[in-house]
Parts: sequence; C-alpha cells; structure tokens
Amino acid sequence: MSTQKKVALVVGAQGVIGRNLVDHLATLGDWDVIGLSRRGGAPSGRVRHVAVDLLDRTHCREKLSGLTQVTHIFYAAYQDRPTWAELVPPNLAMLVNVVDAVEPVARGLRHISLMQGYKVYGAHLGPFKTPARENDPHHMPPEFNIDQQAFLEERQKGKGWSWSALRPSVVCGFALGNPMNLAMVIAVYAAISKELGLPLRFPGKPGAYDKLIEMTDAGLLARATVWAATDERCANQAFNINNGDLFRWNEMWPKIARFFDLEVAPPLPMSLDVIMADKEPLWNALAEKHGLERHPYKDVSSWRFGDFVFAWDYDVIADGSKARRFGFHEFVDSEEMFLRIFADLRRRRIIP
Repeated sequence: MSTQKKVALVVGAQGVIGRNLVDHLATLGDWDVIGLSRRGGAPSGRVRHVAVDLLDRTHCREKLSGLTQVTHIFYAAYQDRPTWAELVPPNLAMLVNVVDAVEPVARGLRHISLMQGYKVYGAHLGPFKTPARENDPHHMPPEFNIDQQAFLEERQKGKGWSWSALRPSVVCGFALGNPMNLAMVIAVYAAISKELGLPLRFPGKPGAYDKLIEMTDAGLLARATVWAATDERCANQAFNINNGDLFRWNEMWPKIARFFDLEVAPPLPMSLDVIMADKEPLWNALAEKHGLERHPYKDVSSWRFGDFVFAWDYDVIADGSKARRFGFHEFVDSEEMFLRIFADLRRRRIIP
C-alpha cells in the first residue's frame, strides 16, 4: 500500500458496515477519515464526523463542499422503505448527492467504493441461482443496488477515478440503531428468551432451518473494502465478499443457544416483529436488573430484518472466488464470528 496520505470519506459511518470500516481505517497509518451520518459523532484521533442529511441536496453541498482533500469515497449508507420500489429514489438520491457535492471539489479523488449485497442477484425475491457470481445477469427492477452501480459506471467514464462494488452476505458486527443487524437480533432474542425461562426456538419459516446460508463478518468486509479500493487490479470491478464457509441454522442454532446457556426447542414459525413488539418493558427491566448500558429498545432490536433473514427457505450463497483470484485471501469462521460478537456485546454491557 502506498505511504502517501489518503483521506477516506465514509458515508453511513454509524451503520454496522460503516462503523467497522471507520474503525479499520483508523488503525492504518496512512489514512485520515471523515465519517458522514445523520447523527454525526465525536472526533477521535485521525477520525472526524460530519452530521448531514444526505437526502437534502442543498445541505449536502453546504456540508461537503469543503472536503477538497478526499481521495476515496466509501459509500455504505442506506435508507429503509416499505417496498422494493420505494427503496430506489432515496437510496439513489443519497449517492448522487454525495458524488455531486464531493467530486467537483476533490481534485485528488481516486476511487468510489459502493456497498451492495446479494439483492443484486435477487436473493430477497425468492430462490435464485446459486452460487451467485458477479457476472450473473440482473433481475427485473426495481433494484436500487443496480441503479447505484449504473450511476457510478456512467459517471466514471473519462474520469481519473475508478469504482468498486462490494457484495457481502448478511453482515454481522457491532452497531446500535441499525435496521439490519442480525447478530443483535439473535442476542436480544436469546436474552429475552432466557429471562422468560424459555428455550431458544428458531422463529423462521418452515424449511429455512436446514438451508445453506453464509455470513460476512464486518471486520473482514472492512479489510476487503479497503483492499478493493487501493489495489489497481480491482478498478471498476464487483466482488462477492463472504466469510468463506457455509452453514445451516439447524447446526448453528444449538451452538448459539449453548453460548447463552439455553436449551433448544423445535422451530416455531413466528414474526419477531409482532411477537417482540410488547417486550420493551421487559427489556428495560432486564437492563436494570443486570446493570446494562441504557439504550432504547428500538436501538437494540431489528426484528423486521430478523424476520427477513429467517424467512429464507432456500439456499443463499454466492461464489467468493473472484476476490481470491484478484488477491484477497482472508476468511472468517462463522461460528467463531457469532460467538465473538456476542462476547463483545456482553463486554460492552449491551446484553447480560
């Protein structure tokens, strides 16, 4: 890696992906980091934060017009909406607003990294061709990930910067107030089950318990993202990034239950978004009882996302060999990842 100073603009810096990317960049000696989010954050070392409404084009220009030293944009922002079609306008607009504000003033811009996912392959729609590969044909729109990439491909023509697209599976790591945090879903579900004296039941669809699935560790993804943004071989390429192993919930679930000293009972299909809606008083009492850090219930629960993932009654896997062929060889054991994250949540006093 070059020793020349690089300036990273991490868009979506408080999410599970962006937060871990900021933390990783902060450990590297030749990066300064600017994090963008709605909430902002306190500066630390070579990291500073900017609070900005990415949907407000004027606000973006006002807040970002001074970021003339940015060399790399890492885009990991996301706005949730009720339908696939409604996801497109805000998620495309945020990317366009950032690029429109920064590209004209950042004369040394070298790379724009786009965070995607298996939605590119239609994984959210139903059984899809597996293992998915980066050159698979797109599916019928709407799909904001595809629109975002098309925007970057067109914008990059004739420019001195390049782009890359990272396609992780379900990303697991530490973050609060994030709508897509499966590890937190499982941890809070297990803690409440234990408090109620219940076994840990898999709540997903019939059939989801024994299908193949894979995960992406947030730390692994951060390292792969920086690699793809700084290795010239990766210019204008997309990469599937996953841990490198596959599992079935029927094997992983008992190992998770063991961590929480829980028994496992047969799966029982139920919507976590519905069944956990009344558990806020219980969670607050549990936090008081165990001396946990006080975080709003909504910030430690992502029940809709849990329902989404646990409804996959088909294999959800993608071929990660392209990244290896291009030079990224890291991998993570998914069982170790879950247990490490749960232990970290305990250390942070997020869960008992």
